[in-house]
Amino acid sequence: MGPGPHCGMMLSDLGADVLRIERPNPASFTINPVAERGRAKLVLDLRQPEGAARALEIVSQSDVLIEGNRPGVMERLGLGPGEAIAANPRLIYGRMTGWGQNGPLAARAGHDLSYLAITGALHAFARKDELPVPPMNLVADFGGGSMLLITGILAALWERERSGRGQVVDAAIIDGVATLLAGAAGHLATGALSLKRGDNLLAGASNYYRVYTCKDGKEIAVAAVEPQFYRALLEGIGAPPEWADDQYEQSVWAERAAAMASIFLTRTRDEWTAILEDRDACAAPVLEFHETPSHRQVEARSGYALHEGIVQQAPAPRFSRTPGAIGPSEPGEAMLSRWGLG
Repeated sequence: MGPGPHCGMMLSDLGADVLRIERPNPASFTINPVAERGRAKLVLDLRQPEGAARALEIVSQSDVLIEGNRPGVMERLGLGPGEAIAANPRLIYGRMTGWGQNGPLAARAGHDLSYLAITGALHAFARKDELPVPPMNLVADFGGGSMLLITGILAALWERERSGRGQVVDAAIIDGVATLLAGAAGHLATGALSLKRGDNLLAGASNYYRVYTCKDGKEIAVAAVEPQFYRALLEGIGAPPEWADDQYEQSVWAERAAAMASIFLTRTRDEWTAILEDRDACAAPVLEFHETPSHRQVEARSGYALHEGIVQQAPAPRFSRTPGAIGPSEPGEAMLSRWGLG
């Protein structure tokens, strides 16, 4: 429900014609006006022979197919990679799942948190004696899911320019999250990082990489990992400069965190932002979603746009010659007419 449509959104923003094939009477929780922006929609009942035949006809004229069903579903519908690539040898067949196309759990249900749990990432999202906090569904569904799928699709399209042949892209969220953990794995190997609760400086164990509450109940995030940034933070909040001498001594983290918590309670979030944001202190206000579009940095980059009555993220990344844009919605049959399939 999440990464497949989001991948389609990214491709649409970058200029692709995207057609979403919907089942009759889709469940309301599967509809997302932002993640499904900029695409045409066509209702087909793929369980009926005529619906599946129409879909295969469309696939025969497409560059990319994205599907997010459990393994075996597309094959049962007669729309698996065998049939689709036979109809269109240049087709890039993108498969988005949590567990992947094979393995003992491939056919089992799951959600973002399920996939995050077995990768080792979820266990690290907690302080000592606390339970992990689910990071919404950003890390697994989208970071490890749609971003992995779009990377595979673009690489396969590039390879097709040389070979002239399509292929299957098997994008599993558990693989994507594992890839996101590459930095942690490297630091674990060198001893520069611990993922144990209470020792992990990137999970709030240290006093210089965590969130603090301010006088008005709002919050500020500090991420002053390097010594020069930590010194700038200490100077900005009026903390003892000698704290920089033993920054990485774990034995002082809890005491320093308590002291810094008291300091941050003396001013409001916006007052601390005014003091720290223009220093190299790696401090930033913790904004609510509705506040983000008007933040001066986001606003300077036109990071959000009003589209069809909804404030939503602008296309990214930015291009010097061929900028992305939120495409218009259109009826599915209108798009198919442009494809010669009216």
